[in-house]
Amino acid sequence: MKESKQGQTPIEDLQDLRNYFASHNVVREYIAHTSKVHSVGWSCDGRRLASGSFDKTVVIFNLERNRLVQDFVFRGHTGSVDQLCWHASHPDLLSTASGDKSVRIWDARSHKCAAAISTKGENINIAWSPNGSTIAVGNKEDLVSFIDARNYKVVTEEQFNFEVNEISWNNSSDLFFLTNGLGCVHILTYPSLELQTVLKAHPGTCICIEHEPTGRYFATGSADALVSLWDVNELACLRVFSRLEWPVRTLSFSFDGRLLASASEDHIIDIGDTETGEKVAEIPVQAATFTVAWHPSRYLIAYACEDKEPSERKRDAGNLKLWGLSNS
Repeated sequence: MKESKQGQTPIEDLQDLRNYFASHNVVREYIAHTSKVHSVGWSCDGRRLASGSFDKTVVIFNLERNRLVQDFVFRGHTGSVDQLCWHASHPDLLSTASGDKSVRIWDARSHKCAAAISTKGENINIAWSPNGSTIAVGNKEDLVSFIDARNYKVVTEEQFNFEVNEISWNNSSDLFFLTNGLGCVHILTYPSLELQTVLKAHPGTCICIEHEPTGRYFATGSADALVSLWDVNELACLRVFSRLEWPVRTLSFSFDGRLLASASEDHIIDIGDTETGEKVAEIPVQAATFTVAWHPSRYLIAYACEDKEPSERKRDAGNLKLWGLSNS
């Protein structure tokens, strides 16, 4: 199958997809950090992969043909880097949320920290609006701060009276989503932050949320081990993926919205077809998976698990992995 200049041509037929992954299931492992990797993410052009770690650093890799080559290590955070996200249309800009009560913006081209923004608490999640104007960051006390991405100032803060687990924007950047400990998704208008809808999405804690690149769906993952796929416009649950047995920690859609990867403490990462809910492939893993990220134009997945170093088996390994490479 040939790739276009922009990336990969989507494969329409489900069996063709299964056949493709049967011959593209090689995993490459990369040593990136001295401690566990919490978050991985691709730049919008797919040329770079960033990983954030408990070791307080951010590592930037370049994707060269079918392998990752380490380019640079960003140092500056004094706490664990818990989550990262790239600018949706600027391939050099990356934001990171840390337990050190700060958000940092990094320029991957100049290898410099462009800004360090102080926040009120230990940050655990971050989401950059698709229009690039606002960075939202949530902390352990369920306070969400909204940062103006032009001047890197906090413009507003919103304190929630429930456990906020993950945050996300819709594709037009005018709705802000957050998942909570009561199994709900709260949808707020932005910038007014008026509550528009509360979806009762899961019986268990709603852990993660991800919007699909083409704007049709979003998905939620829960402590009940279920993944729900939602229609963005109707706010209706279209289908449920139930192949995992442990709380779903992380989700990612493929570039064409066709595939949804979900991971947990199960020893597989599940890849399902969004149109039918059927299984397309799975990635075997040895430990709980913290983070998965589909490449923005190819059927490649970067992920990181709670692996241990083989010698002592006690120390956390700071490795990340790339899956979807050709067997030939």
